[in-house]
Amino acid sequence: MLGRKIYEYALKNVPVAIKDTITDAGLSIEDIDKILIHQANAKMDYAMIERLHRLYDVKEYDHAISPMTIQDLGNTSVATIPTMYDLIIKGKMEGQSFKDNGNIVMTSVGAGMNINAIVYRFPKK
Repeated sequence: MLGRKIYEYALKNVPVAIKDTITDAGLSIEDIDKILIHQANAKMDYAMIERLHRLYDVKEYDHAISPMTIQDLGNTSVATIPTMYDLIIKGKMEGQSFKDNGNIVMTSVGAGMNINAIVYRFPKK
């Protein structure tokens, strides 16, 4: 694999796909409470979230918007997003929670360089 090319591809395309998904949902980055992103490489994930914010001309943002588990759990492949969701729901990720009616983006880039993103509105409790 050409690691640098994959990194460049992800940084160029994933933030745009996320922004398009947010726009298609009739929302803006200010409406998003959490971004749960597949985590194979923390450096790349942080860079993608930063580039997403730059697409909205946002230079400073709360990094808690995108919790990370890779430091503790490693690359859990397709289980990353549901694992993070479960940990947050159960109160097992310090400083992380979902807001009633909050908007969550779930996104990944993976095998075959497929990119996906959805916006999920967290239900009222």
